[in-house]
Amino acid sequence: MKKILASLFLIFAFAGTSFGFEEIFVEEKPPVAETEMNNSQKTVVEIAFDWFEIQSDDKAKRINEYREIIFGENSKINLSKEEFKKELSKYKKDTNFKHHYMLANNGVTEDEDAKYNPFYYKNGTLVIYAIMYNNDIHHALYYNPYGKLYYVDITSDNYPDYPYYSMQYDRKGNLKSAIYFVSHDIQYMYNTQGDFIGVWYKDKMYNGDGKEISTREGW
Repeated sequence: MKKILASLFLIFAFAGTSFGFEEIFVEEKPPVAETEMNNSQKTVVEIAFDWFEIQSDDKAKRINEYREIIFGENSKINLSKEEFKKELSKYKKDTNFKHHYMLANNGVTEDEDAKYNPFYYKNGTLVIYAIMYNNDIHHALYYNPYGKLYYVDITSDNYPDYPYYSMQYDRKGNLKSAIYFVSHDIQYMYNTQGDFIGVWYKDKMYNGDGKEISTREGW
């Protein structure tokens, strides 16, 4: 199984406030229908995972539809390097990195300003911490211990309401991944060229043929 660089918003969708890199090994669970609560309208919406039932043509149409939403002309988060630099210039350095590092390193996940998380440890040392500010929930920011920006996740305007999509960039504005969130349990993954990678259902990812190609823990 592969290592997956998970979007912070992907992990937020699972655990609410926990986010980070994952290495994925979990036992198999059969796909079932799920129920979603739309917070803005307070209505219950049934969303079934039908990847094994629909025909190849319908899969292709769905993949292309989501690709166009993420990468098309109307996407507000498919940024050029110049657009990225302009939008993210104020985040390139965490000027309060000592305090934020301390919070993340001591297990503080949220305060009045932001949500925090240590998302990767090496030899017991916190390597990167992440922040999502409460007044800017559409940017999730990864920093090294000295406050240098490493990655940024950007979501579409309708986040956190489903469906929404997110794109992850490195500090130079290079796209690293793209995700279309159908629901809490279902996400479609694309690479930097817009090619379909697979669809996540809960802890498993399936390719276009319905073959399981990866798993993730923490579900």
